Amino acid sequence: MKKILITACFTWFSVVGSMAQNESKADLVKQRADRLSDQMIQELRLNNYQAKRLREINQDKVSKIVTIEQKYANNPELVEKNSKNVCRERDKELESFLSFDQYSKYYGSRSEFYQYDKDFAKSLGLVKSTSSDKKPNTDQVLKPSVN
Repeated sequence: MKKILITACFTWFSVVGSMAQNESKADLVKQRADRLSDQMIQELRLNNYQAKRLREINQDKVSKIVTIEQKYANNPELVEKNSKNVCRERDKELESFLSFDQYSKYYGSRSEFYQYDKDFAKSLGLVKSTSSDKKPNTDQVLKPSVN
């Protein structure tokens, strides 16, 4: 009888513990997505409709990125590669409702938004620091300065 009671208690605590972990993960995803969205809304000067769409998109994309970060925690190169694929998905979705000027500004600032989110994730201890974080972004096109 004691064994059954102990097993039942252990099982109950395991279930409750995993539920709490899932809730805290969902809270972190929401916090991270909201923070990124707030920054993007402000910089891109989005209206209410655009802000709502952006929040939905970022919630989905940040959730995917967090899953990638957890799955490939020991392989920063795979995290980076798969995260960039998720960011490309976001690019396509944003292009459908942002104005030309807003999308141009977003497109030019993608690396800053990505780094803003990554820095926040690091501050929460969700992402390991890598040497690739210090590399310059080679995805952006350099524009000549006019003298």
